[in-house]
Amino acid sequence: MSDNITQLDIIEILKLLPHRYPFVLVDRVIDVVPGESLQALKNVTINEPFFQGHFPTEPVMPGVLIMEGMAQAGALLAYITEKEKVGNNLVYFAGMDKVRFRRKIVPGDQIVFDIRVLKRKSKLFKLTGKAYVDETLAAEAELMATFS
Repeated sequence: MSDNITQLDIIEILKLLPHRYPFVLVDRVIDVVPGESLQALKNVTINEPFFQGHFPTEPVMPGVLIMEGMAQAGALLAYITEKEKVGNNLVYFAGMDKVRFRRKIVPGDQIVFDIRVLKRKSKLFKLTGKAYVDETLAAEAELMATFS
């Protein structure tokens, strides 16, 4: 990867994240400003394994997985921002506050995760995350992440 990263496809994402199917919840990074912000996409399809049980007659993406997608996008921002410090270490999701769900996310939706750095201190990142569908806010939270 070059130092002027602005986008990442799924192959590049898999080089950074330790997650694998069915738990990779970011399909593409569409914009990144290291140390500041990252926007990423998640295409939600009926083929997602969680829709078999959540809920069979009215499929809705679980809120915890929306938060996990935000956390993965935040981890990507940390890896890109602190690549020398993070190296091959894992980025761990350390907490979340002010979580709000504003609308359901269903098969056929495309989530745009918008992650912004609020504060950075040594190995700790405090981030704000928002999930949009069709430019409508679907979920938001403040996230904390750290690396070993």
